[in-house]
Amino acid sequence: MEEKIIRHLNWLYYGVMVAAIVAYTVMYYVVSKGLMGFIDPNSPVGQALQFAVIITALTCIPFGLYLIKWKKPKTLKEYEPLAAGRIFIVGGIMTPAVIMYFLLGCYRPMIWVAAISAVAWYFTKPTLAKMDQEMTPDDPNIPTY
Repeated sequence: MEEKIIRHLNWLYYGVMVAAIVAYTVMYYVVSKGLMGFIDPNSPVGQALQFAVIITALTCIPFGLYLIKWKKPKTLKEYEPLAAGRIFIVGGIMTPAVIMYFLLGCYRPMIWVAAISAVAWYFTKPTLAKMDQEMTPDDPNIPTY
């Protein structure tokens, strides 16, 4: 049962990266063929888009990484949706950041936001050991520092 859950979560995990790669490929094609105009990063619209992506990353990445520790699932039925949510919340920033990178005329800070999301996404990789560790109840006799 646990292997099945981890296999399903791995499909979701790699699906997030595939979505980001597909977005990058499509946007690169659109930009290289000149099918789209750019938004000036210093215009009010460009700044609003940057603000939206950066604030979303600053709120979603810490929340997503802390989600399972905060909820502390007791059963496998509770664990799977929380782990899937963590993958989507943390890794889901990559695709909009890549799209904004191209919409803003290859504006470098947006690719850095995507890279930060990718690093955080790496820490959501589902494994049996991680699932066992997160499902183990805290022992009140072990001191935490």
